[in-house]
Amino acid sequence: MSKIDIIKKHGLKGSPAMGLAMATFGFFIGFAAVSLYGPVAAKLKDILGISGFLLGLLVAAPNLSGSLLRIPFSAWVDKVGGKKPILILFLLSLIGMVGLTTLLILYYPSHFSRDSYWLIVLFGILSGSGIAIFSPGIAQTSYWYPNNKQGFALGAYAGFGNLAPGLIGIFLPIALHGLGLTDTYLLWLGFLLAGTVLYWIFAHDSYYFQLVKQGIGKHEAIEIAKQLDEEHFPTVSTLESLKISAMIPSTWALVALYFTSFGGFLALTVWFPTYWAKSYHFDLREAGLLMAVGFSLLSSLIRVWGGSISDKFGGEAIAILSYFVVLVGASIIFFAHDVFWIAVTGEVVIGAGMGIANAAVFKLVPKYVPNATGGAAGWVGGLGAFGGFVVPPILGIFIDRYGVAGYEKGFSVYMVLAVISIIISFVLLVTHRHDV
Repeated sequence: MSKIDIIKKHGLKGSPAMGLAMATFGFFIGFAAVSLYGPVAAKLKDILGISGFLLGLLVAAPNLSGSLLRIPFSAWVDKVGGKKPILILFLLSLIGMVGLTTLLILYYPSHFSRDSYWLIVLFGILSGSGIAIFSPGIAQTSYWYPNNKQGFALGAYAGFGNLAPGLIGIFLPIALHGLGLTDTYLLWLGFLLAGTVLYWIFAHDSYYFQLVKQGIGKHEAIEIAKQLDEEHFPTVSTLESLKISAMIPSTWALVALYFTSFGGFLALTVWFPTYWAKSYHFDLREAGLLMAVGFSLLSSLIRVWGGSISDKFGGEAIAILSYFVVLVGASIIFFAHDVFWIAVTGEVVIGAGMGIANAAVFKLVPKYVPNATGGAAGWVGGLGAFGGFVVPPILGIFIDRYGVAGYEKGFSVYMVLAVISIIISFVLLVTHRHDV
């Protein structure tokens, strides 16, 4: 029986290409929340009269839910597929955006003060739930594709999905200039709602999950799905997936690596607009454009290529190389001393290194944890992305201590993280060679 006949017989929907496209679309829509406050951070700092630490906490707020919710929602994919967890994350994000836009309609600008700060943080945390779509989307995509296409599929998913913060970083300041703060966030709410509806209509889980939902036994569903080129199947429950992956030391090595590259990416996506505005006196539109083109979009697009070269040369080797690039980029910015072209060069270099590193790390997830990929993706994606919440307040401390010069000095944090990541990647490489 041909593949087409099998698909027709069981009434299966979608395809690997469609599964990748819709998972990427869902991630793109939800991931835009990374830039929820970043492009307007400098303006909010002046309006609210907050310290550098509180500024860092504010711009990082969406990354709190966006990181920690990845753990349970990613593992849940192993039981129900990716569509249901992703839709629930969309719903939580919608609640946050409704709250934020309502707050703006009722109180902005005349009644916006430091008293509004924690409510803005709360709505940012809720809105950031969409960022957590990354991990269930990773697991959802992984189940669609065979081993020899994992690097490409996951690199494409993460790379194109990662474009959202960069594009929002470009268009949000433009919209703010033309529409004002309240109408801009109303427009964003509409964008999120439309994306949620489209995902709900067109997204489908891999054939295995569709067969199980039809009442077909798991073993039979696996045999049918194998005929359709699927190779990854959940073999444990949600809780067991987390437990099994947590007991594998390599999972925590990958968490540490992802903390630097993806957590670092999230942190700098919200931090660079303020860096350019305060250190070099650019307006919001110029600062957002510099962040988007010089860092976020570059890092996202190069991640696609990073997945391909990780397939070819191995994730461990590419990780070592890419974290060295991150070290070089952070060092360049640290020593820029207010020279614009040097700082831009550093931004480009660190963005390229992070993008390639992100692809390399997730190339290794199904390799090291093949029977609990969802759980591992949850730990790595969740705790790794937690860097996006942890790092900005630390960078803010440098500002509180050194003033404007602290924007450059803060990149010493990335220099330290890069060195640690190089060491961990080397240990993984040596261990893997020993096992082989």
